[in-house]
Amino acid sequence: MPRVFKPVDISKEEKELRKDYFDRHTPHVICESEVKRGDKFKVKVVIGDEYSHPDDHDHYISTIQLWNRETLIATASFSSGMLANQKSHFEVDFYIIPSVSMNLTAMAVCTNHGLWQSDSVEVKVVD
Repeated sequence: MPRVFKPVDISKEEKELRKDYFDRHTPHVICESEVKRGDKFKVKVVIGDEYSHPDDHDHYISTIQLWNRETLIATASFSSGMLANQKSHFEVDFYIIPSVSMNLTAMAVCTNHGLWQSDSVEVKVVD
């Protein structure tokens, strides 16, 4: 099983010293916290907040996944050069139609620094 990185697993001091490293790799799930059952809604996953990630031939974000608890909902795969070999925030929009409330998490794979996990986001589905 691959090692999953989360910046919460380290001390506050180390987190502050390496905040650019953690920020440029950590995915964030952005979506509404309440949606209507059966209506399509957008879930945006963005890698990084303040710092952008490289898009080099040997160092880039290759995969972004969206999970509902232990169920894989969607995957987006990227090739190097997708962002014109410029540092940027990798992002993808997923559109899903919910039938039950969800607990969404994003996973991202950096070709040099492994698998990274977002914080979970609760989405309540109402009628």
